[in-house]
Amino acid sequence: MNYLTRRLLTFPLVMLGVSILVFFAIRMIPGDAITAMLGTEAGLLTPAQRAALSEYFGIDQPILIQYWKWLLGVFQSDLGISVTHGKPVLSIILERFPLTLQLAIMAMVVALAVGLPAGVFAATRKERPSDLGVRIFAMIGQSTPNFVVGLLLIYALSAGFGILPTMGEFTPFSVDPLRNLSQMILPAVTLGFAFAASVTRISRSAMLDVLSDDYVRTARSKGVPKRRVIWRHALPNALIPVVTLSGVEFGYLLGGAVLVEQIYALPGLGRLVLEAILQRDYALVQGCVLFIAFNFLVVNLLVDLLYVALDPRIRLGEGG
Repeated sequence: MNYLTRRLLTFPLVMLGVSILVFFAIRMIPGDAITAMLGTEAGLLTPAQRAALSEYFGIDQPILIQYWKWLLGVFQSDLGISVTHGKPVLSIILERFPLTLQLAIMAMVVALAVGLPAGVFAATRKERPSDLGVRIFAMIGQSTPNFVVGLLLIYALSAGFGILPTMGEFTPFSVDPLRNLSQMILPAVTLGFAFAASVTRISRSAMLDVLSDDYVRTARSKGVPKRRVIWRHALPNALIPVVTLSGVEFGYLLGGAVLVEQIYALPGLGRLVLEAILQRDYALVQGCVLFIAFNFLVVNLLVDLLYVALDPRIRLGEGG
C-alpha cells in the first residue's frame, strides 16, 4: 500500500509535466487554428474578423494565461472545445477510445498467443533447426514496418481473395459483433505481428535463463514430466520480462496506432490525434495527449503490481 500510495502521488506531477510539454510544443508549429480551419480563405479576413475569431478561440491572450485557464478547466474535467468538431474534447475522446482499446486488446491477444508458445518452443530446442526458424521469424517480424505488413495483408486477404473487408464504415462491436471482428482482425494482426516477434525473443531468452536454474534441474531429477516442468515451474518465473514488455507495448497501443488506423481507415484515437495536429486543434491535441499519458501511467502501475502476483519474492514496498 505504501508503494501504491507513492505511485499515485506521482501521477499529478507527471500529468502536469506532460500538460506543459504538449501545450507549448503544439504552439511551436507554424500556423494557427484559424488558418488551418479556413485554409486559403483565412487571407480574406479583415483584421477585425481575425481578432474576433482569435478572441472566440481564446488564442488572443498571452500564452501563460491561456495555459492557466486551460489547466483550471482540466481540474474540472473540462478539456476544452474542439475547433474542428465543435464538441467537448472529452466526449470526442470517449467516442474514439473504445475502438483503440479493442484494437490494443486484440493485438495483445494475437501477440501473446503466437509469441509466448513460440518463445517457449524455441527455448526447449536450443540451437536446433526449429529454434533457428523461430529466431528468423522473430527477426523478420521486428524488422518489418507495420504499414508494410498491413498493405501486404490487404492485398493478399482482401484485394486478392476477398476474404476480409479492408475498410468502410466502422461497425461497433455492440451493433454487429461479427462484422466488427471482420473489420478489426486485419488491423489487430498487423499490430500484433511485430509485437509477437518481440514477445518471442523475450520469452525465449527468459526461458533459457530459467531452465538452467537449480530448481528446474531438481524437478527433472525427481522425475517430474518435462511438460509440467516447463509450463508449471519454469514459465511463471520467465514471465516477468514478458509482462514488462507487454505493459509498455500495451501503453503505446492505447496511445493509438496512427499508421494502422490510417491504413484501415479506423476512427480511433491515433487517427484523431493526427487529424487534430494537422488542423491545429490545440484543445483536442492537448486533451488526447493527456488522456494517453494517464492510460500509460495506469498500465505501468498495473504491470508493477502484477510482478508481485507472478513472483512473491518481489516486495515493491521495500525498494523493489
